[in-house]
Parts: sequence; C-alpha cells; structure tokens
Amino acid sequence: MRWDELFADLAAQLEEAAAAELAGEVADRTRREIAALTLVDRARAAIGHQVRVQLLGPEVVSGLLLEVGAQWVLLRDDGGRDVLAPWTAVVSIVGLGFESTAPAEGGLVFRRLGLTAALRAIARDRAVVSVGLVDGTVVSGTFDRVGLDFVEISEHAVGDARRPGQVSAVRTVAHTGLARITRVL
Repeated sequence: MRWDELFADLAAQLEEAAAAELAGEVADRTRREIAALTLVDRARAAIGHQVRVQLLGPEVVSGLLLEVGAQWVLLRDDGGRDVLAPWTAVVSIVGLGFESTAPAEGGLVFRRLGLTAALRAIARDRAVVSVGLVDGTVVSGTFDRVGLDFVEISEHAVGDARRPGQVSAVRTVAHTGLARITRVL
C-alpha cells in the first residue's frame, strides 16, 4: 500500500509540473502575440461598436466605428456625420473591448488605402467639410488639392458652396496637422 501512495504522489507531482509548464508556455505565447498587435488590429475588432476617440487638441469624437484603415479611422458621430481621423491624431479610444483581429495581411482595398487616398476621395466629391486641426483650430470649406503630405482647403462658410466670392482664404495644412475631417454637406 505504501508503494501505491508513493507512485500516486510521484504521478501527481509530474502532472502538476506538466500543467505548470503548459501554463507558462501559454502565458509566454500570449505575451508574444499581444506584442505583435497594433492599434489598427485592436480597432478593427470593434467595427460596428460605439467608441469615444480622444484626438490631439481638445476634440473628442463619439460614435459608431465604421471602418479602420492603415492610416485612418472612420466614425459616424452622434449627429450622423462621417468623421475621418488620421491615426497620427488619435490619442486614445474608449470602447474597443477585449477582442483583437489578427494582424492584417490583405484586407479590403480601401482599408489598405492611405490617408492621402481618403482625402483625395473627399476632394473629388467636392464635399464641404469641417476640419479640426491638432492645435484646436477648426476651419470649414472644401478641399482643392491633396498632395502627398498636405491638403489645401478653400475656407468658406459651411452653408455656402465653394464659389470665388465665398472663399475667405486658402489654407495649406500638413497631414500631420489634421486631427479630424467631418463631412458636413
């Protein structure tokens, strides 16, 4: 009987050591997988959820997370307007939950498009926008040109169309100066 207890004790110790080794391996793999995630991976898992995004400057945008690109995030704010924010202007996001997606290999074409492509689409549509800059300045108008690292905004009132008599100034803004672009018309 004594031998049975000894072997049972040894077997229990081996099982305990194997379980501890497995737990350590799982924890190590989990840390490595988390270390490989990006904010884009975290945000992609929250598409379709309500979030609150703190931007550089004083702005916070709350709304439905519509899409996530490699260089931008798109929300529908609580007023029903689409808001595009470059990742370079995002300080924090509340509401992502605990899920993540695997690092993007391919994804949809527009997810892979950069900020410049998204800004060119807005310019092509001649949409009237409200633009929040990272210093807190807010301007409204229409994008006239989009370069590789800048955008030119013909400033005019939100309710006015872009007409020569309505334009009060033309402002050139570096992409790094953009906090958010809200389509208003």
